[in-house]
Amino acid sequence: MNEVERILQLREELHRHNYNYYVLNAPEITDQEFDFLMRELQDLEEKHPECKDDNSPTMRVGSDLNKNFVQVAHKYSMLSLANTYSEAEVADFFNRVQKDLNEDFEICCEMKFDGTSISLIYEEGRLVRAVTRGDGTQGDDVTDNVKTIRSIPLVLRGEGYPREFEIRGEILMPWQVFEQLNEERERREEPLFANPRNAASGTLKLQNSSVVASRKLDAYLYYLLGEELPCGGHYENMMKAAQWGFKVSDIMRKCTSLQEVMDFIRYWDVERKNLPVATDGIVLKVNSLRQQKNLGSTAKSPRWAIAYKFQAERACTRLNKVTYQVGRTGAVTPVANLDPVQLAGTVVKRASLHNADIIEGLDLHIGDYVYVEKGGEIIPKIVGVDKEARFMIGDKVKFITHCPECGSPLMRYEGEAAHYCVNDAACPPQIKGKIEHYVSRKAMNIDGLGTETIDQFYQEGLIHTIADLYTLKAPDIARLERMGKKSAVNILEGVRASKNVPFERVLFALGIRFVGETTAKTLARAFRSIDALSKATLEELVGVDEIGAKIAQSILQYFSDERNVELIERLRNEGVQMEMEELDMEGYTDKLEGKSIVISGVFTHHSRDEYKELIEKNGGKNVGSISKKTSFILAGDNMGPSKLEKAQKLGIPIMNEDEFLALIE
Repeated sequence: MNEVERILQLREELHRHNYNYYVLNAPEITDQEFDFLMRELQDLEEKHPECKDDNSPTMRVGSDLNKNFVQVAHKYSMLSLANTYSEAEVADFFNRVQKDLNEDFEICCEMKFDGTSISLIYEEGRLVRAVTRGDGTQGDDVTDNVKTIRSIPLVLRGEGYPREFEIRGEILMPWQVFEQLNEERERREEPLFANPRNAASGTLKLQNSSVVASRKLDAYLYYLLGEELPCGGHYENMMKAAQWGFKVSDIMRKCTSLQEVMDFIRYWDVERKNLPVATDGIVLKVNSLRQQKNLGSTAKSPRWAIAYKFQAERACTRLNKVTYQVGRTGAVTPVANLDPVQLAGTVVKRASLHNADIIEGLDLHIGDYVYVEKGGEIIPKIVGVDKEARFMIGDKVKFITHCPECGSPLMRYEGEAAHYCVNDAACPPQIKGKIEHYVSRKAMNIDGLGTETIDQFYQEGLIHTIADLYTLKAPDIARLERMGKKSAVNILEGVRASKNVPFERVLFALGIRFVGETTAKTLARAFRSIDALSKATLEELVGVDEIGAKIAQSILQYFSDERNVELIERLRNEGVQMEMEELDMEGYTDKLEGKSIVISGVFTHHSRDEYKELIEKNGGKNVGSISKKTSFILAGDNMGPSKLEKAQKLGIPIMNEDEFLALIE
């Protein structure tokens, strides 16, 4: 056997031993024997650079070369799951699926691992790319770092896998590794990681992949996507993925009844504490891929899956003081400062008190011992006071009357729980908050401008509004502390690139109260330009699907402020997009203008979401319930009998999908 043949043999052997050890937990050789084989392969590869292979087992060691991450668009959007916190909400989900499908279905129950999401792309059985979730539409290419995770196969085993596919999962740091890492950091007097999720996420974004390799990350894979999947069921596809070498949790079960789902939840609510990695709930998925497609998705999450979050853990600790934070909208949030306490894997020192009514309802005093929970095991909140433990307590906590930042009197609008600082033109946190929102990834996506940099620019007098970003000069940036020529060039390049951001994201970036990402898209497509939107009447605004009086009034108020009008004019003069381009409007018609359409049933040619998009693109309005104003019903198979009865009673026309597609063609 020559050396090149030995290289190929060693790679095959090491891939097999790696799978046996990290996935099956059944090693066939000792660690020392594994290291000897690895060292032999490294030596041979150095002698034969012509045999370079990006998926060689030696790539798992990582490199000490720093490398910036490149953003990559996801082929399939990585939506987040809707969360539920009670068995009643799980029952609602099950019953809703049952009603919408109107046919038999299975629910796949699996653990919700508490790590950082990853998308892995394989071609011809080899790992070619690993991308973080990012904002759901694009993420960072972290392939080199992911190759150091030994439970992720670089080359697949067996056969039958698609030529090209994507598999998603969770990158995790096991409890044991997490504790060891924090012990090492404590000895070096470095800040400790708050929980394994933060540790895993931070590790995955390190520039040095050799350090990533030393952190011993793990991964569980949980969802397969592609054009040529082997099976029509999610569970069956994951069992196939396990045969190809992926680490798939064996805590997966198909259920056909609500009782079986509840039994699974109750069992693992207790047993999860014995698992080697952090979990925070159960994920429930409709198993059939066909049924998943027909159920579709909302703008944020699929309708065919939910996450049941385990009940929050509770701890008791002392309230030392209450401070107040001012957000970009001027909302003032009270924050409880506490004695540090361990809660659900993290050290909690602060908790939100939300508003004045919450403080009054708790009857809080400085020095009280309070009960702290994590809402969904993420955000700490105070849920009660141990009044029996009161001893020499301090003053009763009363909500402040003036802004802690600028001293302006606070205002509370009718029907709202929050207090607001209305001095939005001169209150520093509001000014900086608006700029942070403007440059954020889902808005204008200007790199290099984090919270600290924006604060620095503000303190130096370089920026006071979002329009000031476009008058920044490289020498002014480069002279600042922690800056330099390269940082200045990167920031200015990001600012220039933001001029190409489409109008719908610009509208979101402006930070108009109540106009979120989805609402901004709706408004942009309805009015097509900032000029048309600024001239819209209340009646015209509420006439747009999903725009209520509250949002409409906020838009009218925004454009009635001359400072906002001047700001928009400055942005327009700098080249920021203030109208939809023809390319953005491609495919839009008025064929369904003025028509209100209800969708019901299961479809063959397109999913429900795709039909909703087609209705909107052709000027129609999607409505959820049948009324006299309904123009017609787009009906698929298994249309709900109650909807059919109501349609017949009101004389509403019913159109099948072939007729509908012919109508808009």
